[in-house]
Amino acid sequence: MNTWDMVLGPIGQISGIIELHDHAAKKRSGRIIPIHPDLRAALIEWRQIAMRSAYVAASERGSAMTPSSIVVWFNRAFRRVGLKGCSSHSGRRTFVTRAARLVHKAGGSLRDVQLLAGHRSIQTTQRYIDGDSDAQRKLVALI
Repeated sequence: MNTWDMVLGPIGQISGIIELHDHAAKKRSGRIIPIHPDLRAALIEWRQIAMRSAYVAASERGSAMTPSSIVVWFNRAFRRVGLKGCSSHSGRRTFVTRAARLVHKAGGSLRDVQLLAGHRSIQTTQRYIDGDSDAQRKLVALI
């Protein structure tokens, strides 16, 4: 469930984290996820509009969205903007790949990417990371 309490701080303001509870996470892998400043700003704005709902993203009837309704929502959104071959999981794969490529700039490691993704094993995280042939050529040239 995507309830407002997952993103609200102790005095009711949009905080800088998402508190993903075990009951709302796949395989009960709850975790704390930092919120990007742009997303935080969008949530602050959205809350003014959707304040009466208990859910950050509600169904047309105002109830919690099910996993399958979220998949349908993403498919429709991708179709509307002309993206082909995308799925509800595409953003997750893109995030993990980009995070893996940039984690060294933050002073982190692939373990940090694994924890953000909520994967129990680093092998699962590795399956999400797309290779880049340009980067491979540049890496070999550096050696």
